[in-house]
Amino acid sequence: MIRLDSTTPDFADAFTALVNARREADEDVARDVAAIIARVRSEGDAALADLTRRFDGHDPDASGWRIDSAACRAAFDALDPDLREALELAATRIRAYHEAQRPADSDTTDAQGIRLGARWRAVDAAGVYVPGGRAAYPSSVLMNAIPARVAGVERLVMVTPTPKGETNGLVLAAAHLAGVDEIWRVGGAQAVAALAYGTDRIAPVDVVTGPGNAWVAEAKRQLYGVVGIDMVAGPSEIVVVADGANDPEWIAADLLSQAEHDPTSQSILFTDDPAFADAVAQALEAQIETLATGRTARTSWDANGAIIRVPALADAMPLVDRLAPEHLELACDDPEALFGQVRHAGSVFLGRHTPEAVGDYVAGPNHVLPTGRRARFASGLSVLDYMKRTSFLALDADGLAAIGPAAVALAGAEGLPAHARSVALRLKR
Repeated sequence: MIRLDSTTPDFADAFTALVNARREADEDVARDVAAIIARVRSEGDAALADLTRRFDGHDPDASGWRIDSAACRAAFDALDPDLREALELAATRIRAYHEAQRPADSDTTDAQGIRLGARWRAVDAAGVYVPGGRAAYPSSVLMNAIPARVAGVERLVMVTPTPKGETNGLVLAAAHLAGVDEIWRVGGAQAVAALAYGTDRIAPVDVVTGPGNAWVAEAKRQLYGVVGIDMVAGPSEIVVVADGANDPEWIAADLLSQAEHDPTSQSILFTDDPAFADAVAQALEAQIETLATGRTARTSWDANGAIIRVPALADAMPLVDRLAPEHLELACDDPEALFGQVRHAGSVFLGRHTPEAVGDYVAGPNHVLPTGRRARFASGLSVLDYMKRTSFLALDADGLAAIGPAAVALAGAEGLPAHARSVALRLKR
């Protein structure tokens, strides 16, 4: 774990190194993924079966390619009542939040009598990737599938690896609750390729969303253009800006909530109180020993964690913007004042009683968020990722007379005479 002080002479260089540190896939991953995609495109289901046997340890021809809706319903019915209630609460809140995101069509007529506007429509089919290796996340099913349903996607497909052929009941229950149409027992880069190009069994989709490991993320990057994607997601990250009035146990737990995801995850604390920084570090060391995920969290914290002292919390905000974190907690008396200074963050959690983890499950906003400083130009998953906008316009003779001459002039200036003629002929008439 790195300890930095923004007032020291070497801070600028040290912080720049922290910002630029690379925690994502290397060239070997890109090469391997390209080979997998090529195999799936040329060999289809045969490649999927071979790669599933190799990476997931089961033969889909024997264990089954698809999980039917009855199995999902049975998994949902078998849930502990408290867990079922929690899953239903999460689904209800996620659905309500995303329904408010549905865009409105526009249709107006301007002063020249020209009608113009835009119409939103959902894609026909969407594919959702749900991890099944290091961990299986029913919350990811809800966060990806529900916005697609809210958008109006007609065919919703889920792919998920089932190591050794074993399924995760909670994932299947979430798929039932979210209304997934098809579930295929394939994972990895090969599953993303199957969704993009299609095989004899799996029909192609228009958009692929959902988190995954480095191979899944790289497959989405390489296949963008064949299909739409939500984003290329890297290792999880959290930045916490906290004053000394916080309980250090709370903040330590918040930092560990991302460190436990993966050895390449990153957790960073900014504080203006050196004693509080020490208390958080001590609390984190004590808590990490009690976690079942402690080995992963330890690797993440030791390799990528940081505690940074600033003279005042406001001094942290330009530094936070440089990091453009996936998750940002503002744990202080006046989080709104700091929030007003934030330009780049995937999702922001305001106040001492708003831990990032509540946003992962039941709050409502989506937990699929840009990582690796991509919050500088990207947003979290939303209904819009499953929709596209078609513009339209309609002119009558008077409208064309009002703006057509300018179009003719510009087409001529660009050296495109057919463009100019297509307007000019109508103007003469």
